[in-house]
Amino acid sequence: MKKYLKSFLLVLFALGCFVTTQAQDVAANANIDVMRSNGKIYVVMAVVATIVTGLFLYVYSIDKKISKLENK
Repeated sequence: MKKYLKSFLLVLFALGCFVTTQAQDVAANANIDVMRSNGKIYVVMAVVATIVTGLFLYVYSIDKKISKLENK
């Protein structure tokens, strides 16, 4: 029973995210066009890439430290 409830909630959440994304696309396209014309979209993409890279490096370093402790 819990297995089906979790699956149902996951599908419901995914559907909600999809509908929300579709509704925001109309407003977001206008903002993206303005940012592209000003060249600011590249700054946003660079910031996002920097944050994601930092998170991956942090997780990698934590994984190395945990592996080192497990081997002891």
